[in-house]
Amino acid sequence: MQTQTMATGPDVTLDQLDKGRISRVTGFAAGHEDLVTKLREIGFAESDEVELMHRGPLGANPLCFRLNRTLIALRSDEARAIHVDAAL
Repeated sequence: MQTQTMATGPDVTLDQLDKGRISRVTGFAAGHEDLVTKLREIGFAESDEVELMHRGPLGANPLCFRLNRTLIALRSDEARAIHVDAAL
């Protein structure tokens, strides 16, 4: 079974959050403009509050997040493109 290290602090990616931890979006990964555009279209923006609600059973995919008052499912690689401040 794969063990994933969870992180806290001012600069982690969304896929590293512990379940139930509330954080704020601080930015997006550089070099992934198409993905960032998609993420912005579904509602992710700087300073938005986000919380990891659930990890899928196989390889931790999909990840379910509460973004403001909406539930959104993302793949781990998509969540890795979103930087957050988890030190709230």
